[in-house]
Amino acid sequence: MALTASPGDEAAKRASATYGAKDITVLEGLEAVRKRPGMYIGSTGLNGLHHLVYEVVDNAVDEAMAGYATRIDVTLLADGGCRVVDDGRGIPVDPHPKYKSKSAAEIVLTMLHAGGKFGGQGYKISGGLHGVGVSVVNALSSRLDLEIDRDGTHYEMSFANGGKPKTKLEPKGKAPRGRTGTTVSFWPDPTIFQAEGTEFRAQTLIERLQIMAFLNKGLEIRFRDERPNREAEPTVYKYTGGIIDFVRHLNQSKEALFKRVCSYEQVEEEQEVEVALQWNTGYYEGIHSFANGIATNEGGMHEEGFKKAITNVVNRYARDKGLVKEKEENLLGEDIREGLTSIVSVKLRDPQFEGQTKAKLGNVSIRSLVERATNTKLADWLEEHPTEARQIVQKSVQAARARVAARQARDLTRRKTLLEGAGLPGKLADCSSKDPRDSELFIVEGNSAGGSAISARDPQTQAILPIRGKILNVERARIDKMLKNAEIQSLISAIGAGLGEEFDVARIRYHKVIVLADADVDGSHIRTLLLTFFYRQMKDLVEQGHVYIAQPPLYSIVVGKEKVYLKDDVARDQFLAEHEGRKLEPFQRLKGLGEMDHGELRETTMDPTKRTLLQVSVEQAALADEVFSILMGDDVELRKHFIQTNAKDVRFLDI
Repeated sequence: MALTASPGDEAAKRASATYGAKDITVLEGLEAVRKRPGMYIGSTGLNGLHHLVYEVVDNAVDEAMAGYATRIDVTLLADGGCRVVDDGRGIPVDPHPKYKSKSAAEIVLTMLHAGGKFGGQGYKISGGLHGVGVSVVNALSSRLDLEIDRDGTHYEMSFANGGKPKTKLEPKGKAPRGRTGTTVSFWPDPTIFQAEGTEFRAQTLIERLQIMAFLNKGLEIRFRDERPNREAEPTVYKYTGGIIDFVRHLNQSKEALFKRVCSYEQVEEEQEVEVALQWNTGYYEGIHSFANGIATNEGGMHEEGFKKAITNVVNRYARDKGLVKEKEENLLGEDIREGLTSIVSVKLRDPQFEGQTKAKLGNVSIRSLVERATNTKLADWLEEHPTEARQIVQKSVQAARARVAARQARDLTRRKTLLEGAGLPGKLADCSSKDPRDSELFIVEGNSAGGSAISARDPQTQAILPIRGKILNVERARIDKMLKNAEIQSLISAIGAGLGEEFDVARIRYHKVIVLADADVDGSHIRTLLLTFFYRQMKDLVEQGHVYIAQPPLYSIVVGKEKVYLKDDVARDQFLAEHEGRKLEPFQRLKGLGEMDHGELRETTMDPTKRTLLQVSVEQAALADEVFSILMGDDVELRKHFIQTNAKDVRFLDI
């Protein structure tokens, strides 16, 4: 019997004939970083750009944690570069034992997985663990200058074009008297960061630097922006109270339940834990954990130990003092943590982070240490401060009663089928696709704009949910009150994944939830209310990147026979610069979505091939908590100051 090759077999033969050893590419040194930068810094957008600064600063902070540095200076240079100076020991300058022709400093700057944090005596505790930090910065820079002051000598070395040495590390005279430390100046490569450019956002860096100062008691961090038309005076952060000051800072926009901040620490062998906590009169918990100065936004063993212990300690105190009735059930952890602001900072020799993002700590031993410290020291604090202890228990009991009321409200709502997704809100114009990955939900303010959006949409993949007016400010409301609000009920049922502790992101009906509001002040308020609701009650929806902001244009202008739409004042100014000297029609300011017909709305805002969407991300959980508390809390002056400080620096939304 003869066997005849099918066309597919012939194709396979041709493919194998053209695929050989010559097709295997070997990326050596820093080439891999330049080829796949996202693997090392997350993205080549603004987040990745700022990550370069963090990598250099983290090395300086490691020197501080080791007890050798007391000050770090971060400067944005007039020509677009960034300089980080520390007064630590300075990177070693002697020849490396394995690579005798190269100094240790050159090895650190040009080789991945090279550093002093792999078990040597240089660092007992550090945030940088993979040895890819400063070498990645070098790889993704068009130029990097290294200066080291060590043993009374000043050394210099330069790199260019993605980390290639321009000079050897050479002594350049004496170091300033008594000066030791490292100076790294770098200029990000514009060919790598093409999407959003290489202009640093000062506020993003300041927020991160302030957290580093809070976590390292007594460390002075100075930030200066030397770029044109910027504030010349340095911003200085130094906190003698450390994480106690951090808790006070986070609670400044809230009403504290009492003035005192409870704090304690414990050291065992090569591990230590430091905790600070204070309750406020709000309804949301803010537990922010760190390991070796790295934010563990996904928690981990240290958070688990803290939550378990605080639940046990408060329940035990409440029982022993007769503050709860014997027949009543124990208070749940969520009841006790309502309104709690806490920093849990641990330091350990060999932290086990899950993934390169370092978002979750896996060391079992640290859970035991945090639990033991909290069981003992928080219990002592409650005994020593009976007035505050009673206030904590009373607030927890109120939270428990509200939880029961919310459960009853949920049960009632479920009987009406709203929370289960079987009964969708009547005003929802759903899409025909049943695949959440392809489906988008536009939340549109007002029936008029909702009607235009329904006409403008692609009914296959785009659903429209009109909402009426401004929704409830959930920052000031418990969950039982939220469930009585018709607009919030519509949002919950349309998204279809529950609410609060029961929210399950795997059940969402749309992978893009898009807020579509007017480009004016009222529209901004509506966006903020919706973002507050999503962050507080559907946090995974935000953290996993499913929430977006639509960008309807603010201006239109007729050029010839064509109507041109411009997103904002910046786009208008750029348009004027590009058409300088030409006679133009006056700009029309679009006050609302209702001023566009459905064709214009589709073309400018909804068509996936033409629109611009802003993805809402959570870079630092503690900062997001603070921002929402300021924007939606009761402190008007603090909110005004925040808006005035940040308004001119908004280029993207990073909550």
